[in-house]
Amino acid sequence: MSDSPVTRLRNPIDGGIDRIFAGIRDLYRDIHRNPELPFQEFNTSRKLADTLEAHGFEVTGGVGRTGVVALLRNGEGPTLMLRGDMDALPIREQTGLDYASCTMAEGADGERVPVMHACGHDLHSSCLVGAAAVLADLRHHWQGTLMVVCQPAEEIFGGARAMLEDGLYLRFARPDIIFGQHNMPALAGTVGHIAGQAMSAATTLGVTIHGAGGHGSMPANTVDPVVIAAHVVTRLQTIVSREVPPDQTVVVTVGKLHAGTQGNIIPHSAELEINVRSFDNGLHEQVLASIRRIIRAECDAGRSPQPPEFRVLSETIALVNDPASVERVRGAHADYFGDDGLFEMPRLNGSEDFPYFGDAGAGGFGGKDIPYVYWFLGAVAPQRWRDTPGQSVAAKMGHLEMPHSPYYNPGHDATLRAGIGAMVSATLAYLGN
Repeated sequence: MSDSPVTRLRNPIDGGIDRIFAGIRDLYRDIHRNPELPFQEFNTSRKLADTLEAHGFEVTGGVGRTGVVALLRNGEGPTLMLRGDMDALPIREQTGLDYASCTMAEGADGERVPVMHACGHDLHSSCLVGAAAVLADLRHHWQGTLMVVCQPAEEIFGGARAMLEDGLYLRFARPDIIFGQHNMPALAGTVGHIAGQAMSAATTLGVTIHGAGGHGSMPANTVDPVVIAAHVVTRLQTIVSREVPPDQTVVVTVGKLHAGTQGNIIPHSAELEINVRSFDNGLHEQVLASIRRIIRAECDAGRSPQPPEFRVLSETIALVNDPASVERVRGAHADYFGDDGLFEMPRLNGSEDFPYFGDAGAGGFGGKDIPYVYWFLGAVAPQRWRDTPGQSVAAKMGHLEMPHSPYYNPGHDATLRAGIGAMVSATLAYLGN
């Protein structure tokens, strides 16, 4: 075992977690029971801010609408940013937990919807402020500035850019390194790492194809947008098979196609929503350009009376972990959890807006990119993990509930403890003295 700050402070870290754990578990269950949708996290952010203030942080709320920024300045040294997300999803909880959510809220379309923390953001934010509390108690063992960011609206890829546009790095501090984490269906109490490409870029594109409607018995007097849309859906499948290099991973999905009201009426328009996932930001832009090219061409071929309309409904860039920083963090986690407490995380086609904090161009903050590490917390109870078929993490994942399931329950004590310990140990690897 190495003579690192993490190794030397293993017992103080565990003791610090023990002291704050009951309060953090209560906070987690409170947030889980009372989830809030993107940019509606008013009560959640207040609870997190109160906890951070109680441990000596300088706290500012309302950053990027509902975000919280907390600083603990502790002498000369680097600035390290810890980030956790706060928002929930419009899902009706089916876990059967005694602290399950029964919350209803107004969704994006104005309708009342059930709300659930089905992605574990309540876990992330609770672990974040728990780690902040432990690090505040251990301030004699590290130097620098700890910057804690409670981010809203990750589920709609809106919160990171909202905080950056609200002057996150100008008003507070520009970090030298950024850490984040996410729970996954792996053994609770373990931590997974992946260097380089880790999560995909994602864009959902809304498209309107214009036609000229009329009676279904007289199609020659119309321009049928349904036929055009059908050709579009078929033709889009050729992008991956004929325009993407075979060693690259790209997914193009038409998840919505809506047109018309009844069978004997040719409608005036057709609406599509197209989702694109890839791990290379440059290739991602090429695929989006191909989609627009194909749709325009099919509209021309189908005699559409006006060009198609395109709307970006949501988007985020690929998450690419800095390899050197991953190795340093993995070493700190090995010192804290032991080698048996680590796993190799497979690349995920899921997406995050976390990388905007590190990408100077996409994040709009200029200068050099900021290195970041985003790791993964196991969140499956030990007995369930042992009973699940498969040998590898990837194999077992196929048999377990994933985030966004109404049955997903990551909030085991082992997961909470590991999430706090992972952030504390990684921070001490950079700021520890």
